[in-house]
Amino acid sequence: MSIHLMVVAAYLPDDVVTQGQKLALMKICDSADDETRLSKPGLRRLRAWVGVTEKRCMTIVTELVAKGLIERVEVGKSGRRAVYRVFPLGVPPIPSNDDLDARFKEADAAPKNSRKARTGVTRAAPSKPAMTHEDIDARALAAGEGVKEAGFHEWNPAEDKGRVPPVEPSGFHGGNPEGSTDGTPSFPPSSSVLPFPPTPTADAAGEPTGGCSRHPVPAANCRACGTNPRAGRAARERDRAEAERNAQQEWLREYQKDLAMARRVAQERPEDVEAARLAARQAARQGREKSRETPPPPKF
Repeated sequence: MSIHLMVVAAYLPDDVVTQGQKLALMKICDSADDETRLSKPGLRRLRAWVGVTEKRCMTIVTELVAKGLIERVEVGKSGRRAVYRVFPLGVPPIPSNDDLDARFKEADAAPKNSRKARTGVTRAAPSKPAMTHEDIDARALAAGEGVKEAGFHEWNPAEDKGRVPPVEPSGFHGGNPEGSTDGTPSFPPSSSVLPFPPTPTADAAGEPTGGCSRHPVPAANCRACGTNPRAGRAARERDRAEAERNAQQEWLREYQKDLAMARRVAQERPEDVEAARLAARQAARQGREKSRETPPPPKF
């Protein structure tokens, strides 16, 4: 393991190696010897370090060889790892803080797309973010957007604009109009003869239209007592399904009880079971013989 070589590989600039190439080179340096700079990382470890496929890992190693950062000493075979020499042209120095600052400053000043870079043009410094509404109004005034001064708007606009009347209303209206009873306005009474409006589905199929029939004295409708024919039908359907399910469970319990009794009898008296089986076979055989002796019906 060579920490020095791995640190040197970690500080290589971006224009020399990509991220995948840097990871592969750091793994090869991690497995290298300090004196000979020979490394046997192994394809499995190298692939796990970089996080790529086997074919892509071999391609990255070939790219590092083409850039002169490593060289192959021995080619790997089945059961034998390949041997690489790290930095065959010389080990680069570890950059200082000043070198890193100069590198980053140059990278930040470089255009993002060199094909669209404008030479000889000085870029303006980015403006400070607006902190208050006064900053926004001041920028709009400087841009010539017609803002009179920074701050809130004036009160009501001029009368010729017609947006808001220049004066406040004199008061509320003058009371009830002529011909009214000076009383509180109300809605017209209901046209229904019942004390409450009927349900929306009172005339549906199966629901009474003359009121609720579940009382000694029929009520005007089901809302008078809280009952509902539809809810009653749903409750009866639930009771019927529950009774059917209970009957099925009872039959299943009886069947299991009979089955358990038959198994117990078969275990206690196997001779009776064998005799019943022989009797059933003999009865079936007699039935087949009888069907053979019976002449077929005449054909017309």
